[in-house]
Amino acid sequence: MWNQICEHITTATSHTFTANNPTSVGGGCINQGYRLNDGDRSYFVKLNSASQVAMFEAEAWGVKQMWETQTIRVPKPICWGTAGNSAYIVLEWLELGGRSNSQAMEKMGRQLARLHQWTPQPDYRGYQQFGWDINNTIGSTPQINTWTTDWGEFWRDHRIGYQLKLARRRGGTFENSDRLLDKIPELLSGHHPKPALVHGDLWGGNASVTHDGEPVIFDPAAYFGDREVDIAMTEVFGGFSPAFYQGYNQIYPLDKGYSRRKILYNLYHILNHFNLFGGSYGSQANQMIQQILRSSV
Repeated sequence: MWNQICEHITTATSHTFTANNPTSVGGGCINQGYRLNDGDRSYFVKLNSASQVAMFEAEAWGVKQMWETQTIRVPKPICWGTAGNSAYIVLEWLELGGRSNSQAMEKMGRQLARLHQWTPQPDYRGYQQFGWDINNTIGSTPQINTWTTDWGEFWRDHRIGYQLKLARRRGGTFENSDRLLDKIPELLSGHHPKPALVHGDLWGGNASVTHDGEPVIFDPAAYFGDREVDIAMTEVFGGFSPAFYQGYNQIYPLDKGYSRRKILYNLYHILNHFNLFGGSYGSQANQMIQQILRSSV
C-alpha cells in the first residue's frame, strides 16, 4: 500500500518520493493519520476504508478551493485515491504546534474574514447560490449540498431537516422539530447573506498555528453558505480566543442578529454529534430547539 501511495506522490509532484517507515500521528475521530518522510520532504496521509474514497475526494476539492483563494493557510492537497483496502488523501505536511497567542489568533480572524469575502467567478453557481458542486461529509455524516437560491430553504432542508431525519432513525425524539422546520424560513427571512466559501466544521480541533506563528485551518466540510456558520461553530466546544473575533470584526463585522442565528446554526452540529455519538447530545439539541422557538415568539 505505501509503495502505491509513494508512487502517486511521485506522479503528482514530479519528484521521486520513497518514504522511510510511516510514523503514526493523529488522524482525527474517524481516520488514521501518518507522516511520510524521505529524509528531505514530508507529507501527511489520512487513511480510511476504501469505501470512503469519495469522502477524501470531497475533502481534497474543498481544501484545494480554499487554498486557491490565497486568504488563509490550509494544507495543500497532493493526491488521493485507493490502495488495497484503504482510501487515502495526501496533504502538505505542516509543522503545527506553535503558540496560539493573541497575535496569531487575531491574524487567523482577519484571514478567515478575507476567505469569507472572497468571491468566485460570476459564472460559478456559488457566486449567487448556496451549496456546493458535490455532497461531502461532516465528520462521517453525509452533508447535502444541493444548490439552492434561498438561504432559509437551504438551511431548513439540507442542514437541520436532514440531520433531524437521521436523528429520528437513530431513535432520537424531538417533539418540536416539525414546528422548528416550519419556522426556519421565517427565522432567517430578514437575513440575506451573500454566499461565502465556508470551512463548514471550524471548531478548535480543526485550527492551529505553525511553529512559525502562521494560522492554519484544516479538515473542512466546505460549501457556499452564510459566513456566520463558521463563526458560530468557533463558539462550540470551548470557543476561540477574544483576539480571533476582534481580528475578524476588524475586516468583516458580523451582521445584526448574529447572536440569535448562531444557536440555529450550531444546532446542526449538535444534531450531527448526536447522530455520530449519541448520548446527551440529544437532550442538548432539544434544549436548543426550545431556546430557538422561544426567541422567535
